[in-house]
Amino acid sequence: MEKETEKSGYSLNNEEFGTVKIANDVVAMIAGLAATEVDGVSAMVGNITNELMGKVGMKKQTKGVKVDILDGNVSVELAVTLEYGFNIPTTCNKVQEKVKNAIETMTGFKVSDVNIRIVGIKMASDK
Repeated sequence: MEKETEKSGYSLNNEEFGTVKIANDVVAMIAGLAATEVDGVSAMVGNITNELMGKVGMKKQTKGVKVDILDGNVSVELAVTLEYGFNIPTTCNKVQEKVKNAIETMTGFKVSDVNIRIVGIKMASDK
């Protein structure tokens, strides 16, 4: 049996063994890590608060990721910077597949959608 525990997570109840609680930040971290593993994704981009906190040494692994979990269905929003030269639709499709598969495999939740917002393009640095 599944139930939403509050805004901070989701609870999976097993009568035989007890309860497993998965925090939204854990699902967001899975999504962010999966997205950055795709070739062509330069970085996840957070809001101004996350950026400022990162500059003072408080890095958050979920920056650029928003996760909503309702009745075991996950909706993910990602803000990414892509690398110059990669095909945007192809790269985004790969990100969507990778994120969906990672979340479903690791949590057992069903991913209803993975929305991507491209906020920048990183130019290759000359060496």
